[in-house]
Amino acid sequence: MTLSVKGLGVVLDGHALVDDFSLKLQAGRVHAVVGESGSGKTLSALAVLGLLPEGATTRGSASKGGVELLTAAVPLRREGLAMVLQEPLSALNPVLSVGAQLMETLSVHGARGELRALAVALLEEVGIPAGEDRLRLYPHQLSGGQRQRVSIACALAASPEVLIADEPTTALDASMRGVILSLLRRLARERALAVWLITHDLQAVRGASDEVTVMYAGRVVEQGLTEQVLESPRHPYTAGLLRSNPAGSKPGAPLPALPGSVPLASEVIPGCRFHPRCPRVFDRCRVERPALLTGAACHLVNP
Repeated sequence: MTLSVKGLGVVLDGHALVDDFSLKLQAGRVHAVVGESGSGKTLSALAVLGLLPEGATTRGSASKGGVELLTAAVPLRREGLAMVLQEPLSALNPVLSVGAQLMETLSVHGARGELRALAVALLEEVGIPAGEDRLRLYPHQLSGGQRQRVSIACALAASPEVLIADEPTTALDASMRGVILSLLRRLARERALAVWLITHDLQAVRGASDEVTVMYAGRVVEQGLTEQVLESPRHPYTAGLLRSNPAGSKPGAPLPALPGSVPLASEVIPGCRFHPRCPRVFDRCRVERPALLTGAACHLVNP
């Protein structure tokens, strides 16, 4: 087991932003965490990395190689973990060339050998040809897909065991989204990386991940093998996400969508937090919080 997160909670200003989040990452496999904006997907990863905002507190456990990350010193916590941020144009330094940013990362992490050659090799590994020429370019001179590949290359320069990719396909067209997801899957296999893929698009993880965790309002509502979850969703929220897919809808017809929105952390909702939006709600849902049993946190599945 490369990374194990158990019962993770994040509290800020007296509100539980993440509650009882658990996840297991294994080398060579991709685990997708899916949910609408505000579900706590990115916050869970930031908690493991120790990058939460000031005043936030955590509970639970996150361990890698027998080391507890939530209480470890900052340098130790970062060892072996790397993150690809959501928007590469913001994540990359606009006044430094691609080569300068890659070589700086390599030098900080103690890379041995000729840094320029290592940087070119990283670019080629993520699918950027003519790497020697690309080193001289600046982020604004690259396409969106190329910038995302450079961001991934910078993360790989740290030789991580765990790679967290936060919405890596944001603002990319459909074909490039598939290319980036395929790249992450290939890197997981070739480098024996444990990849934690964060996305709001449940359909996108088909073929791109091995396991999937579905989050809603800071809680895990469903978890399992990707194909099983996509083919036979057990939680009404998961089923709703799968239905909210414009593909196949008739021209001019309303796009399928889940009614309502994710509640704020400050909203007190007894029982299942999804029940105000659930088409299958019944009385028990309004008063009793369902436990995550048999892969889904739902009273319909676990009566």
